[in-house]
Amino acid sequence: MFDPRIEIVQGDITKLAVDAIVNAANSSLLGGGGVDGAIHRAAGPELLEACRKLGGCPTGEARLTEGYRLPARYVIHAVGPVWTGGNNNEDALLASAYRASLTLAVQHGLRSIAFPAISTGAYGFPLERAVPIALNTVQAFLENDQTLQRVIMVCFSAEVYQTYMRFFRGQT
Repeated sequence: MFDPRIEIVQGDITKLAVDAIVNAANSSLLGGGGVDGAIHRAAGPELLEACRKLGGCPTGEARLTEGYRLPARYVIHAVGPVWTGGNNNEDALLASAYRASLTLAVQHGLRSIAFPAISTGAYGFPLERAVPIALNTVQAFLENDQTLQRVIMVCFSAEVYQTYMRFFRGQT
């Protein structure tokens, strides 16, 4: 049974009024396609300027900026791994990106955070493999944390939503 603070929703992460949304960023942090591009467009040019000052971010880590024009107060830029077949530490790096994001949220006293399905788009991480890593990493983190009150897994498509719900309900 997953922690009741974890929610699964289908929708647009850029529309959520939470303390932080997580951006599935590339290591340059300078924008890209998919959710990264959508967040940069919604936040406005100030986000790109703030990201330039960060000087990038290694895979498996995360960085925090203001949310600018987003309803979310902050953006946590998490760099997940590019899928290269599963033999290059991809699982551990993906879990690390989720943990780093959660840690940043707690360090800044945030109470709500929303995640996309990190690395499952252009980075090609198999959805069926990524979802249990995401859910189990969040669950393990919440077992030792009382700061976060809401962790929302935001699914852009029905396929992603259905996959999350299957694992969330234990129907793997």
